[in-house]
Amino acid sequence: MHSITSSRASHILSQCNGKTIAVIGDIMLDRYFWGSVNRISPEAPVPVIDLEHESIHLGGAANVAGNLQALGINPLLCGVIGDDNTGAMLIDILESTGCSSAGMIRLAHRPTTVKTRIIGNNQQMLRVDREIREAITDAEADMLLGSIMNTPNLAGIILEDYNKGVMTKTLIQSLCSLAQARNIPVFVDPKFNHFFEYKGVAVFKPNRKEAQEALGFSLSTKEDIQKAGNELLHKLECENVLLTLGEQGMMLFEKNGAISSVPTRARKVSDVSGAGDTTIAMLAAAIAGGASVQEAAAMSNYAAGIVCEQPGIVTVMPEEVIHAIDIDME
Repeated sequence: MHSITSSRASHILSQCNGKTIAVIGDIMLDRYFWGSVNRISPEAPVPVIDLEHESIHLGGAANVAGNLQALGINPLLCGVIGDDNTGAMLIDILESTGCSSAGMIRLAHRPTTVKTRIIGNNQQMLRVDREIREAITDAEADMLLGSIMNTPNLAGIILEDYNKGVMTKTLIQSLCSLAQARNIPVFVDPKFNHFFEYKGVAVFKPNRKEAQEALGFSLSTKEDIQKAGNELLHKLECENVLLTLGEQGMMLFEKNGAISSVPTRARKVSDVSGAGDTTIAMLAAAIAGGASVQEAAAMSNYAAGIVCEQPGIVTVMPEEVIHAIDIDME
């Protein structure tokens, strides 16, 4: 296990401030209906939620960009949205946070992906998704690739794959080749469809469920987890694998053979929505600020813990991470 001091974390965060990190992947809008539950419906055995308010937030790759912005990074968000009212709302929210929408493409033939969550008594009761998961065309992928190619001095590239159609095999290979040629570290949040296409990246960050589905065996014991991490390092020829394990924290596997455990930091889990987005944003930001991968993993775990303690989609500020480290050191 690697620990980090608040002074070291503060230095890393100051060093990454103002750098540019590209985020490319599936962009979503998260809609929340908040209310209280006091009775069961007479029509069916389901809870009745008395609606109190609703809110909309950046989701998917857009939430990663929002997290980077909150950490002082200049995010370049690249992806597709619909030419619809939801897409317009998403752009408004994005630009209100200070993020640029220059890398986004509006398409008339597919709607903006929306995840609607219904929260009763601060617990998620139901989620409704509106989406099209067809792969984007090669021409659309080339437009996204062009945004990356035309941006100088990238400190990192985050690939956010939610199996919604943006991360095609060809685009993944092109991005990884471009990054390797320019010596840009790549950070990957994978899903099942193209799991083993992300070759030679800096950090590959699957969760337990994703790794189990891709590898075909359960990660129920420490031995299983170590086998999975080493197998992923070998198959993907990557520098590091950061395997997230929910309440068990994270396990970091490095190319040099080092394995370290990063225990969970959340003290009271309220909602895990967006925790993975925060994790990879902090990971990339910390590396951009000169952190070792072990330091970056430790900082990511603190950031994810802060998110899990709050209901809904939230971003984490640098001072919150530093404060959390201070509390843990007391």
